[in-house]
This record gives sequence, structure tokens and C-alpha cells, in this order.
Amino acid sequence: MTGKVAVVTGAGTGIGRSVALGLLGAGYRVALAGRRQDPLEETAGLAGANAANALPLATDVGDPASVASLFEAVQAKWGRLDLLFNNAGLNAPGVLFEDLPYDKWAEIVQVNLTGSFLCAQHAFRMMKGQSPQGGRIINNGSISAHAPRPDSAPYTATKHAITGLTKSLALDGRKYNIAAGQVDIGNAATPMTQRMQRGVKQANLEVKVEPTMNVDNVGKAILFMDSLDLEANVLFMTIKATAMPFEGRG
Repeated sequence: MTGKVAVVTGAGTGIGRSVALGLLGAGYRVALAGRRQDPLEETAGLAGANAANALPLATDVGDPASVASLFEAVQAKWGRLDLLFNNAGLNAPGVLFEDLPYDKWAEIVQVNLTGSFLCAQHAFRMMKGQSPQGGRIINNGSISAHAPRPDSAPYTATKHAITGLTKSLALDGRKYNIAAGQVDIGNAATPMTQRMQRGVKQANLEVKVEPTMNVDNVGKAILFMDSLDLEANVLFMTIKATAMPFEGRG
């Protein structure tokens, strides 16, 4: 039982929920952040005997004031922060690049990139100022940080940008004992990936069903990354459904 304190964004569904439950099961105290309170409360309820260590906090990661309130609440409740999993994100609608509305582009950039920046900055400040100093920040990059799918420019652009943010955090965090890494996830079975059971557009524009993996594998990966002493860091990890066509995409 670690007793560590973590913040998980996008904790109301999918990958965020699975990771949060994995951390709670391992003895972490976890702030559950997401836009809607009800799914966060549901996540906490699924933790069973560990529900008392969950703190559901409705948060819009794209809103600076909302993010500030999240980290103020964590500071007031537990007095420190050991792990941030920057997971909250939106996907692009499957429309042609030339038809993508500006407001949809701006919304995805605000949540996926700016939201990750805002949360990382607050985590940085907490980790820098606490004793013992330091902590770990893990960003959800996605397979799309390496290779795009058709009709996904906003999502893919933000995930490539997350890689740059991760490298900058890893470099700038050294002097404060802050380790930063990125997990790139491929085809974890969540509500967002249910469409893969019906078929996904490939680079050659064919539509094919793709294999998925149990989302709980992502929680295990995060636990491994954070199990290391802060003198060691997994800078990048790719975890994917074994048979998904990533290696041959394109």
C-alpha cells in the first residue's frame, strides 16, 4: 500500500477510470477529475473498499480557473502530489480535413494540449514546493503521437505536441526531482474504441475491424511506470493490442 497521492484526469470513463481504479486498488489516494460529477462518483463507487481514498472533482481541464481549483483541493485534502496522469482528451469527428470547423479544432487543442499544459504546470508547482520534493507526471500520448489515422488532424496534431511537452517536462523537471514520461496507447477497449468492432478507416481508405486489448492493461502500465524510484524514468512506453496494424500502418 503506497499511500501516494495521484491526480487522474478524464477519470469518469474509459482509460482514466481504469487507471484510477488500478491506482486506488494499489493503495493510492486519487483525485478523480472530469467534466461531469456523476461519472466520477460512479468511478469512486466502483473502487469498493478503496472508495474512501477517492476524491471526485468536476473539472474542465481547458479552463485555467477550474484546473487551479482542482489542485487547490488536492493540496487542501492531502498536502502533496506524487503522480499526475494527464489523460483527459477529445477525439476529432471523422470528417475531411478541408471540412473541419475551426471551433472543433480549437476545442480539441484546448482540451488535449492546453489542458495537459495547465495540469502539468500546477503539478510542477506542487511537486517543486513539497517535502520530500518531486513526483511523476505521465502524459497520455496515444499511438497517434507516432502515426495518424485518416481524418484526424486535430487529435494527431495535439498528440504529437504532447510528445514535445513530455520531453520539455522531463528536462525542466530534473532540478526538482520531477520525472515525466508518456504512455502511447493503441486500441484499448473503451467506449471510445467501440467503433473498431464495426471497422476503422485505414491509410488506404479501406475499412477494417481492428483487434483491441483489455483497458486494464493500461492501468498496469501506469503502475509500473510509477513503481520506479524517481532516479529512474520510463520516458516513453507504447502499449497496444498485439495484433493491431500499427507497425504496418500506411
